[in-house]
Parts: sequence; structure tokens; C-alpha cells
Amino acid sequence: MLARTLDAVGEEQRAGISREDLAGWLEGPRAARPGAYGTPGERLGLPATGAGSVAGWGRRFAAVFVDWVAALLIAGVLSGHGYGTPAYRADTLLVFGVEVFVLTALSGASFGQRLLRLRVVQVNGLRLRTVPTLVRTFLLCLAVPALIWDRDRRGLHDRAARSVVVNTR
Repeated sequence: MLARTLDAVGEEQRAGISREDLAGWLEGPRAARPGAYGTPGERLGLPATGAGSVAGWGRRFAAVFVDWVAALLIAGVLSGHGYGTPAYRADTLLVFGVEVFVLTALSGASFGQRLLRLRVVQVNGLRLRTVPTLVRTFLLCLAVPALIWDRDRRGLHDRAARSVVVNTR
């Protein structure tokens, strides 16, 4: 079996398939061509680091976590169940959606994003408008679109709204 595999690799090399081509399939496209994609946001004209650069995953997940905990506490108080409200209740999701939509529409960042010095802008750098903010928030509440992203760290919810989450400093 191993000899047959080695013969196949030898035939592929003679056919013009290089190790880099195989590495691209096994290790992903970035490993095959380092530097081919540049930094996140480079295609959008954003800087690699500092203010206006695409926000990293850690701070973005932390911001969503802060927003969810705030929504959990508010929903618990509003529903009369106290602070022990289960995290999966519909009223928590409703409070989360309203909080993210209203604060992003008014100030360009949700509560958690503001704490972690992030903001949501259009790809051209302008402030995000109301309808794209609503679309983005709805897709964020569905969760799955936010978990599928591109090489510029933009989830499907950001792509649908033509927005990007950037650092403020």
C-alpha cells in the first residue's frame, strides 16, 4: 500500500503536481502560498494594525459574551425571574437583539463592543445605516451566519450588511 502511494506521488510529480499543491489541499491555501492573502482587511483598504484595522476574534467574542450577559441580567429583571434566568430563553434573545440593534444604530457599537473598543462601520468607513444594522442584528441573533466568515474576518451577517468590525484605537 505504501509503495503504491509513493509511486502515485512520483507520478504526480512527473505530471507537474508539486508538494506545494498537495500542501495547499492538506494544510489549507494559506500554507501553500504564505503571504498570498495579505492581512485581514487589506482588500477593503483597512490598515493592518491600530485604529481602523479589522478587530481580532478574541475581542469580538468577548464583546458578544458581555452583550449576552447584560441581556441575561436585564431579561431576568424584566421577567421577574431574577438573575437566575436560563441563558436560552427567548426573552434573553429579544433583549440581546434590541440592545445590539439600538446601540449599534445610535452609536456604532453595542455595549460589549464599546467596552472592548470596537465599532461597526460600513466597508467604506462610514457609519452603518439603520436597515443594514437591522439585517446585521437579525442574522447575528440567528448565530450561524456569524460563525461563517471570510479571510477579512467578516461573518455572513457583516457581509450581508456590508459592514466590518474595526478597532477604535
